[in-house]
Amino acid sequence: MVIITIRPKIFIREQTMIALRLMRLGAKKRPFYRIVAIDSRKPRESKAKDIIGYYNPLTEPPDIKVDLEKAKYWIDRGAQASKTVQSLLNKASKAENLPINKT
Repeated sequence: MVIITIRPKIFIREQTMIALRLMRLGAKKRPFYRIVAIDSRKPRESKAKDIIGYYNPLTEPPDIKVDLEKAKYWIDRGAQASKTVQSLLNKASKAENLPINKT
């Protein structure tokens, strides 16, 4: 006689940590970056939840375009910006005279 026990499935919803970070695009030695909201456990080239803007370091001066409303939306929901992205957000907000709050 074989006894089979059935355990109830327990679904635990994990809180995903969202990060605002750079996703590298472009050719070899010609970097171009997107500023994205992505799960912090995913690799750099994974699918992003949202695209916040872009950064092109090859132009003079470097080209930075950021949707500050989207950035504020993700930061208000607990997303952590990397040091580089925080620096880019500060530069973009100074250019548009809009403050981005650090949380």
